[in-house]
Amino acid sequence: MSRSPRFASAQAAMYTGLAMSCLFCKIVEGSIPSTAVYQDDRVYAFSDINPKAPVHVLVVPREHISSLHDTDREHRALLGHLLGTVAEIARQKGLGKGYRVVVNIGEDGGQTVDHLHLHLLAGRPMTWPPG
Repeated sequence: MSRSPRFASAQAAMYTGLAMSCLFCKIVEGSIPSTAVYQDDRVYAFSDINPKAPVHVLVVPREHISSLHDTDREHRALLGHLLGTVAEIARQKGLGKGYRVVVNIGEDGGQTVDHLHLHLLAGRPMTWPPG
């Protein structure tokens, strides 16, 4: 995985229906500003505007998928790519000392935006249990 991140504005797929009102879809398509950390043709990563750690990056698929619970076999390659992207960002940021990856699913799981996303948290010791 020796791709270099692209920071030029990549055009995301056009969204319809429910995805039109999705906060993360709007960030991916560029209608809501964000601080890009990484992007390619399948994922977009950006700094969280309400960070819970010194490093807090959200990694989202460009495709609108409501949550991990809504994925199936056809999404396995994308899910692997999301995790690989998190690892690549962590290496680029020098986070070899440690970091946490969080995926919240559903209201009871703490998911607040109905678009699959991974949190990369680092820059301080993480406690357990998390919450």
